[in-house]
Formats: sequence, structure tokens, C-alpha cells
Amino acid sequence: MQYLRTMICTPIGKMRAVWGERGLVALTWTDRLPNVGRHLVRHGGAMEAEEVGHIPALSAAVAAYLDGDLTALAQIPVDPPGTDFQQTVWSALREIQPGQTWSYGDLARHIGRPTAYRAVAQANGANPVPLVIPCHRVIGADGGLGGFSAGLDRKRWLLSHEGVPAPT
Repeated sequence: MQYLRTMICTPIGKMRAVWGERGLVALTWTDRLPNVGRHLVRHGGAMEAEEVGHIPALSAAVAAYLDGDLTALAQIPVDPPGTDFQQTVWSALREIQPGQTWSYGDLARHIGRPTAYRAVAQANGANPVPLVIPCHRVIGADGGLGGFSAGLDRKRWLLSHEGVPAPT
């Protein structure tokens, strides 16, 4: 399988994208690359990628999102490797609309696993496509930020960008 790789600059750091035949495999901030790289190898094997200047559909959608079109990322096809449970969680995350937040418990209930909120949190943390699979829209049941694998400052920025009042 042929993969393409590029860098995308955002106001909250540079991101590395990997695109495969069926869509986006990874999109993460460069300071997270070691963790995401381990996840990709564990679940998808080694990936050789050709470096390109940009991936037109992805670059345009990210730019539009950052310019305020909060729905621009919804049509990006994703194909991240992961377990069946992770895939279920990641699919459900794409149902959370910009400007909305769900708790980890809400997400667990949504996928029919109401007691699996800790496993849901772990799946969020393993998401190799944050931003497009919007795990930043999941917060703690108490209204707190919860976690975010790319850092809470980025989570705050993304939620603010989407018009979500600052979580407590």
C-alpha cells in the first residue's frame, strides 16, 4: 500500500499527516509522533510513506476548519488502524458536532457500553487522528477538561475555537 506524508502548520503546532488509499491514517502534532508511531506499527505494521508538499483535500479541509468552517473536516475519510473497540469509539466521536461536548460516560452509553468509560478514555488517548476524529470534544462528567493526548492547552484552544465555553 502506498502512503503519503506531509506536514501541516496550525496555530497550535505543526502536525504530521499520513494518508493511505482509503483515507487519513494519522494526523497528529509532531511532539506526539513517538506515541502515534508506536500505535501505528502495533496495529498496522511498518508504513513507508512518500513525503509530499501537501495532500490537497486534507490541507484544504484543515485550513477551512482553522479559518472557521467548523464542519470542514467531517467529510475527510479516515482509516486509522486500531482494535475493534477503538474503531467503535472513534466512529462515535465523529458524531459529536462542533460546539458540542460529551462526557466519557455519554460516549460509553452511546456505543452501548455504559460501564466502559475508562476504556473509552483509553481509546480517545490512542486516537491517531485527533482533530478529524474529534476526541477533544469529550470532557469529564464533572465538566472538567479530562485528558487530551496532545495536551490540555491544545484541547482548550480547539474547544474555544469551536465556541465551547471553557470547561471548569
